[in-house]
Amino acid sequence: MDKDVNKLVNRLEEEFQNFKKDLKETTNLKELEKLKVNYLGKKSLITTTLKNIGSLPNDLKPVVGKNTNIYRKKIQASLDQKVEFFESLEFDKKLRKEKIDLSLPGKKPELGSKNIITQVIEEIEEIFIGMGFKIAEGPEVELDYYNFEALNTPEDHPARSLHDTFFISDDVLLRTHTSPMQVRYMEKYQPPINIIVPGKVYRRDYDVSHTPMFTQIEGLVVDKDINFKHLKWTLETVARKIFGRDRRVRFRPHYFPFTEPSAEMDVSCKICDGKGCRVCSGSGWLEILGAGMVDPNVYKFVGYDPDEFTGFAFGIGIERICMLKYGINDLRAFFENDMRFIRQF
Repeated sequence: MDKDVNKLVNRLEEEFQNFKKDLKETTNLKELEKLKVNYLGKKSLITTTLKNIGSLPNDLKPVVGKNTNIYRKKIQASLDQKVEFFESLEFDKKLRKEKIDLSLPGKKPELGSKNIITQVIEEIEEIFIGMGFKIAEGPEVELDYYNFEALNTPEDHPARSLHDTFFISDDVLLRTHTSPMQVRYMEKYQPPINIIVPGKVYRRDYDVSHTPMFTQIEGLVVDKDINFKHLKWTLETVARKIFGRDRRVRFRPHYFPFTEPSAEMDVSCKICDGKGCRVCSGSGWLEILGAGMVDPNVYKFVGYDPDEFTGFAFGIGIERICMLKYGINDLRAFFENDMRFIRQF
């Protein structure tokens, strides 16, 4: 019996010495896991010895079990110690990667700002609110009825062609102006009406002074005894507040299907000071809005009596206002997201 026990103890000691040798050569947790499988796994000497204790004579069982467990605990303790060592190395490596140099200057966060178009819209809104106007909003995807038909636009008008308008279907389109809100608002409310309608509009056009999407502010005033003098005074007052008294303003006769008489309003070009440049096409003037007295035919679509009520409407191009106000020479700059341009405002 003693001979068999000594032989087992010698084998366990030899196994333990081999383990210590292999342990010294491990360099990471992955290799350590393989070592654990070799010396404490299902096929290891330690595990198979403990499994076969049941087949030994009763007098050998406690001796073999005791000695085998002693070496099992030695190997496990060495493994645990090595695991702790490797984990500390990994933690230290991670800390080095995440270290912060407190002597470095802090990074100043960049603060955003309102887009120049938004700034000008809010400025114009404040002017009109101060004059007693209300703000209304309408859909950008509009019906042909409100965009053209109810605004007295004939079917053969060029604006209703695919060349000028973004049609979604025969009856649905991207609005070409904010004027549809004239009809929508008058359908719901009775005079007196004093509203402005800011919003994006869409047309098939693209050059230094036109873009496929741009921003308008529509205006509508309807009441008894409204005439062209009220229109002229209102728009001249707004122009002076936006551009200052030194900028020249002029009205030119024009045609719009939903106003009669109609006019376009120009402001002297700030880029060339009225001398003529590519932005103003050499004229020294830039159109900023179209206006006119509401055509009596439009009142028929909303049930107003044209003998009782009169009014005027206008549409202001916001990007044009920005160009004139800040001396910007290309309308496309508003939509190209060039940070050098955006940071100026």
